[in-house]
Amino acid sequence: MGTKSKLLGLFILDIAIIWFSIGTSYWLRYGEATFRSELQPFLVYSAVSMVLCGAAMIYYRLYHRMWQYASISEMLAIAKAVGIGWLGSYFVASVLLGVSVPLGIAVRTLETTLLLSGGIRFLWRLVRMHTRGRANAKKSPVLIIGAGDCGALIAKELLSPSFANWRLVGFVDDDPAKQRMQVYGLPVVGDRTALSALVAKHAVEELIIAMPSAPKKAISELIELGLSTGAKVKMIPALSDLISGKVSVKAIRDVSVEDLLGRDPVQTDMAGIASYVAGKTVLVTGAGGSIGSELCRQIGAFRPDRLLLLGHGENSIYTIEMELRSRFAWLELETIIADIQDRERIDTVFRQHRPEVVFHAAAHKHVPLMERNPGEAVKNNVLGTKNVADGADKYGAERFVMISSDKAVNPTSLMGATKRIAEMYVQGLSQMSGTKFVAVRFGNVLGSRGSVIPMFKQQIARGGPVTVTHPEMVRYFMTIPEAVQLVIQAGSLARGGEIFVLDMGEPVNILKLAEDLIRLSGYDPYLDIPIHFTGIREGEKLYEELLTRDEAVSSTQHERIYIGRLERIDHDALDLELARLKLILPEGEERVRAAVAAIVPLMEQVEPVMAAAPETAAKGAAKVADAGKQRAGLTRRDVGVS
Repeated sequence: MGTKSKLLGLFILDIAIIWFSIGTSYWLRYGEATFRSELQPFLVYSAVSMVLCGAAMIYYRLYHRMWQYASISEMLAIAKAVGIGWLGSYFVASVLLGVSVPLGIAVRTLETTLLLSGGIRFLWRLVRMHTRGRANAKKSPVLIIGAGDCGALIAKELLSPSFANWRLVGFVDDDPAKQRMQVYGLPVVGDRTALSALVAKHAVEELIIAMPSAPKKAISELIELGLSTGAKVKMIPALSDLISGKVSVKAIRDVSVEDLLGRDPVQTDMAGIASYVAGKTVLVTGAGGSIGSELCRQIGAFRPDRLLLLGHGENSIYTIEMELRSRFAWLELETIIADIQDRERIDTVFRQHRPEVVFHAAAHKHVPLMERNPGEAVKNNVLGTKNVADGADKYGAERFVMISSDKAVNPTSLMGATKRIAEMYVQGLSQMSGTKFVAVRFGNVLGSRGSVIPMFKQQIARGGPVTVTHPEMVRYFMTIPEAVQLVIQAGSLARGGEIFVLDMGEPVNILKLAEDLIRLSGYDPYLDIPIHFTGIREGEKLYEELLTRDEAVSSTQHERIYIGRLERIDHDALDLELARLKLILPEGEERVRAAVAAIVPLMEQVEPVMAAAPETAAKGAAKVADAGKQRAGLTRRDVGVS
């Protein structure tokens, strides 16, 4: 039956209800004998009532509502339509037409019409709910975490036929006042302490975190709790992240590894950044890389006069150029294919374009690869940085911001040592230059090329094993946009010679990160995806540091940016050391290592239990494997331990 036929049928039913209500009222008032004598008033009153009440029902759009979702607003609409129609009918029949209609009959007619017309509609909803309840037995059980306004809106949408694959079990909320309450007929079944039991009891397959206003730390804790139950976790993003600014089911997304960090958005001093970027010629080296490309995206929003994209890889530079041209059609872009190791080429770039602000992101950063290729680490990270910094100094750039690393602190790797030498060079140059040279030091960024996250994802996609160096290995992590926001902000604070240190939050255990990524992918760690421990590689640390023992730290205007103690560098002596280092490059790896160590002594690498070999790793890994996994009947072999 078509929609129009259904609406016509409902209208005819309402007219019949009005007729029946008036007839019943007359019958009960007069009885069979007397009713015949009142037939004419009955017919007149009935005709007037059917016309006016029917018109009122059409006016209040009672035939354009989805009664399977009837609620208070629908009840009010019925009451208004029937009430106004009843008043109009009584007035027209009694006053205008002079028909004697007893008030008792009119009142009883109103009551009966309201009861039957409203009752039939809500009966429709009850039938649909019952039918849906039987069908729900075959659908995915879902719990909503958060019984506030957002949770209620999500529940209302999910109850519609458009989301027929989900069956809402109820809500979880920590507010004691909401316990055992109902929202759209769905119960608040408990608080977070009961989440695991509730998931098991109701065979819940998905959890939806509907708390967009909650602090990200609280959301992170809920995600961890949800993942521990074995259910798939989805969430409504923070209100600030919603494009439309409105909560809806369309906003529900899978949890990402960034959500696990629980870090609140960076508060940016827009005016401070604009004061040194807007209207300027800005050069970004390494513009095709993870950090460099994000620098370009964010700098573009501050309307520089020109943005120079310098990189060695033509494909990555072309990709970011096309993206920026589509996002910032008004922005003047210049793409420059150049190797920062080529001193003459870099000098030409600075002479031709005269950049006023330089962000130096080009670097080799992969620790094990640089251990095997020390000469390349020196040429790129040290001499390449020297070339770019010298160009900035020679051609009068206003600011030079170097992207550094926490691995430059008490370096145990050659890569870290080269980054520390680069820091020292720009610090020394700042003492004698009109350019404000600074370095910004931070830890790992999520999703950057060569980082642990993409590697874990690839390993999980292949079915494992996921390889972790050591159960106790920890690292600081930031999202790429977050790190870049703070780098640009640090540039606005530059006075010359500072090493800015970013607040990286709490360190993250790499083993726990691997386990969480496996759960986010819908698998059980160790059971579905094994984890193997490989032992610490040459040059790696168990724990990263952001400051050396000799570097004090002071705060800045920004709560998440700190300044390491300014160090006096003998620039001439360092320049001489770098000249010697360049001459030594052809003489072999050991000579290069020794020359680097003469400038920045490498710290002794701590040899933990698992550093020697995978076999030794077994002893530490066994503790992890045996502690929480025996209940699943797993052996050491299942988790990559022999």
